[in-house]
Amino acid sequence: MLPPCLPHLAVASCVLRWCRWWKCDSAEWQASWSLQVIMNAIVALCHFCELHGPRTLFCTEVLHAPLPQGAGNEDSPGQGEQAEEEEGGIQMSSRMRAHSPAEGASVDSSSPGPKKSDMCEGCRSLAAGHPGYISHDKETSIKYVSHQHPSHPQLFSIVRQACVRSLSCEVCPGREGPIFFGDEQHGFVFSHTFFIKDSLARGFQRWYSVITIMMDRIYLINSWPFLLGKVRGIIDELQGKALKVFEAEQFGCPQRAQRMNTAFTPFLHQRNGNAARSLTSLTSDDNLWACLHTSFAWLLKACGSRLTEKLLEGAPTEDTLVQMEKLADLEEESETWDNSEAEEEEKAPVLPEGAEGRELTQGLAESSSLAGCGSWQPRKLPVFKSLRHMRQVLGAPSFRMLAWHVLMGNQVIWKSRDVDLVQSAFEVLRTMLPVGCVRIIPYSSQYEEAYRCNFLGLSPHVQIPPHVLSSEFAVIVEVHAAARSSLHPVGCEDDQSLSKYEFVVTSGSPVAADRVGPTILNKIEAALTNQNLSVDVVDQCLVCLKEEWMNKVKVLFKFTKVDSRPKEDTQKLLSILGASEEDNVKLLKFWMTGLSKTYKSHLMSTVRSPTASESRS
Repeated sequence: MLPPCLPHLAVASCVLRWCRWWKCDSAEWQASWSLQVIMNAIVALCHFCELHGPRTLFCTEVLHAPLPQGAGNEDSPGQGEQAEEEEGGIQMSSRMRAHSPAEGASVDSSSPGPKKSDMCEGCRSLAAGHPGYISHDKETSIKYVSHQHPSHPQLFSIVRQACVRSLSCEVCPGREGPIFFGDEQHGFVFSHTFFIKDSLARGFQRWYSVITIMMDRIYLINSWPFLLGKVRGIIDELQGKALKVFEAEQFGCPQRAQRMNTAFTPFLHQRNGNAARSLTSLTSDDNLWACLHTSFAWLLKACGSRLTEKLLEGAPTEDTLVQMEKLADLEEESETWDNSEAEEEEKAPVLPEGAEGRELTQGLAESSSLAGCGSWQPRKLPVFKSLRHMRQVLGAPSFRMLAWHVLMGNQVIWKSRDVDLVQSAFEVLRTMLPVGCVRIIPYSSQYEEAYRCNFLGLSPHVQIPPHVLSSEFAVIVEVHAAARSSLHPVGCEDDQSLSKYEFVVTSGSPVAADRVGPTILNKIEAALTNQNLSVDVVDQCLVCLKEEWMNKVKVLFKFTKVDSRPKEDTQKLLSILGASEEDNVKLLKFWMTGLSKTYKSHLMSTVRSPTASESRS
């Protein structure tokens, strides 16, 4: 059962979302668009008056923009407004609203709502001069405003039409229960009709309905179970209060026996001032409308929070898949290592007394000697801050040669005494490649073959084999101490850590200055030289370029490895992809090694499936 108390307004934390735009003719589209700007959803209590027919008694609406006309625009209680309670970030207050139809005062002919002469006690909720209710949601800056009728004429027409339909033609069997109706022009309505006991009414009961109006049909249908339970709770509470009043009145003065003993007269002649009774009188609750305001406001807020929209960014990228596979491999290796260690501990011989202490002392001594050698140091700040920074330090020609070898998959060797410098360089250079194409040995005391790593860090005294020095598939960056005459000025903060070094980039196959190179390298250099682009923007450009060329790699892999197409068709495909140049072809073949196992196995399983073979035949 939904409590009507104000603290329960803070149960939900999300804002009722805006309705979707829907397609229709241009005139209807403009009308619906303007309506949806005004309205999210409206909850209203309606009554079938025996004198005036269907009437709207009380409604609560959600406002994201300024308040209705005459209500003001303040976000916090101010002049003409008294804060009553505050709980859970939602503040309830009363505000004077000039020219409100709910007040029963004189209104213009253009203002919505019935005239005072057309209203009786049974079809009036708020007394004349009542300011209405408004609650402020501080978390979302949304206002929940309650009054007898919506102030906007178009909304008044929609609520009025929904009220008439809910209490006349759109009823369920038994005239009591939920029903759904509506259209795209006038909104969609969830209506729940019910009876309230009244000892003075014909049949000892009066007919009411609670309606919820939205422009989003799908959202309203999905909210049906939620609305049904909560609206049913509000109705049960109203019926329970009215039943107590009815039983008390019947106990004091039974109306059924009095009517049977009274001479028959036409029913219309029996209608007097007491016949039309307000809902406040029927329930004997002076705070009824304040409680309904809190209940309706909670209902609107909670209904919007229970269904949320999530942004789906599509399938995971190849880098994400490769990282997930590497993480799974590491977890398997750690489990295997833990199991092997447990087995060794079980097989370990029992040490004599005192031996364990001697081994522990020896181990501590060895660890302290390692620490004294300075082989481990805490990680420092990156030496190379970005690709643009590295290009400025190395120079444009040397950087282009280095980047060309990186993109082609050739081995990149850095020789330096500064381990942090080498690791920083690799961290920057690896951003040009897919994750699956990166194999790094950060620092080694001996040369490692190219099949083991494409990034290799070496100390200066390590000898590189002659065939590697003359190879066109390797590039070597040697870091020497800079002579005093060639020291960089220390004024720039970026050059402070690099002012003591000189960088010499050599290769057995230097990149000619007039060589076109791969397309992606030219685009990377264009982004790096554009000073209007910040480092963050360049990083995003690099991500987009890698994703673009990985998509081409996927197409080429399926075309050549899975479908086994002839070379002539492959050349046509490369022309279509804009990668027919020699450097682009080499780049695609190297990047093909970076495809995830998940993608490859998915393609192979698709080809081997019976449906795929039938489609190919």
